[in-house]
Amino acid sequence: MNRDTNLDKIKSFDSQWDIVIIGGGASGLGIAVDASKRGYKTLLLEKHDFGKGTSSRSTKLIHGGVRYLQNGDISLVIESLRERGILKKNAPHLVRDLSFVIPTYDWWSSPFYGIGLKIYDMMAGSLGLGKSLILSKEETIKLIPNVNKKGLRGGVIYHDGQFDDTRMAISLALTANDQNACLINYCEVINLIKKDNLVTGIKFKDTIKGETFEVKSKVVINATGVFADKIIKMDQPNSKKMIKPSQGVHIVLEKKFLDSPHAIMIPHTTDGRVLFAVPWKNYVVVGTTDTQIKDTLDEPKPLKEEIDFILNNASKYMSIKPFKKDIKSVFTGLRPLASTSNEKSTKEVSRSHKINVSTTGLISILGGKWTTYRKIAEDAVDASIPLGGLRKRKCKTKNLRLHGFKRRVKWDNPFHVYGSKARRLKSYGSSIDNISLSKKFFISNSIIHWSITKEMAITVEDVLARRTRCLFLDSGESIRIAPQVAKKMAEIMEKDNSWIDKELKKFNTLCENYKA
Repeated sequence: MNRDTNLDKIKSFDSQWDIVIIGGGASGLGIAVDASKRGYKTLLLEKHDFGKGTSSRSTKLIHGGVRYLQNGDISLVIESLRERGILKKNAPHLVRDLSFVIPTYDWWSSPFYGIGLKIYDMMAGSLGLGKSLILSKEETIKLIPNVNKKGLRGGVIYHDGQFDDTRMAISLALTANDQNACLINYCEVINLIKKDNLVTGIKFKDTIKGETFEVKSKVVINATGVFADKIIKMDQPNSKKMIKPSQGVHIVLEKKFLDSPHAIMIPHTTDGRVLFAVPWKNYVVVGTTDTQIKDTLDEPKPLKEEIDFILNNASKYMSIKPFKKDIKSVFTGLRPLASTSNEKSTKEVSRSHKINVSTTGLISILGGKWTTYRKIAEDAVDASIPLGGLRKRKCKTKNLRLHGFKRRVKWDNPFHVYGSKARRLKSYGSSIDNISLSKKFFISNSIIHWSITKEMAITVEDVLARRTRCLFLDSGESIRIAPQVAKKMAEIMEKDNSWIDKELKKFNTLCENYKA
């Protein structure tokens, strides 16, 4: 997956693309995999980096959605549970079973949640990950040793999936590339091309080199998530807003605050949501919030009250109480909720997706969630076939092994996210190149080299935020090692000291958004 090669491919491509996708998040990348696997000539353009937006800022869960069951969104739960099973089967090196414990502090909670989770198990059917069980007080403490024991009566345990969201996004990009799709990051779509009032292509700018391109396509798909309205207004300036964005904040703490391989699910926060404390890469991710917002920023910022909300609600369930000073990183994502006619709060808006086709033929993906990315892609490509007059071909992704597929991986090995490619990655350079640059998380020179040459990383942020997850784990430590990373990148990419200085300045500014 080489950026210059793919740009040259566009320059030499003198025909019409079957499908052009705008947006390189979960939905866009999933569509690229589906379309290219069916044999359609596919181009994907991403304004920033793959997974830069919402798709890198999730709770790291592939789940059916216990809360959606509580809200009565049964069809979404069933669809999500099915897709969870498919994804675990197709990417076992990236998705694993994770058990969740719900601590209970009154007599009715355990049977109440126990019954609900039995229904959850039944809905999963043969794709279930494990049976839910009601726990005694002693069993709950054994599973979560540092749970708040005051007033504890027992608990319930159930199973869902965990993954690394951006590593999944990169794997999808590589899978699409394996199927001959053309994907390019740092390319901004600046206009839609029309003929006879129908969308027939796009105009985009390579923001790295400054070149402008025009490409023709039978179908154009808008998969830009929370920014979908911007593309929709390019098509129809007077259109109403179709996305109702909400903001979700997560904090990252040291492992000591959840010294267990099991996650905690807090079933009822002060605002009526659920909250998760999830073990992840030797840290703990705690979140999330649901705050309706007006401005959709490339780098959304956490609100003080959101951080306080997470700390206050999580501390009720932890014997070691976390404070603001304990936060290692904060990351904020925006949910692209499909707008509804009634004035529901964002936590009540369904996470189901919609495929919208405008009168000019622009397809827009509205809503959706990581777990159902494959079904979103299937629906989008199915809608493209009659619209673009494409030869009808069935979806082939239900049994498609994703790039790096490997059945048995050791999850405490930082190379597990590379699956079957891990051994080849380690062969980059000498043995010293596989030693971590940090004692707090794993990043090596071989990983930096691989990220640039195999995964289209361009900036220090690409490497530290998405090819590895350093920035999301510990912003302070990421700032400390950034000069070493920039120096290694400059060596590989043949850049000078001015490039290093510019990159470090950008990265240090970015890191301010990840500090509590």
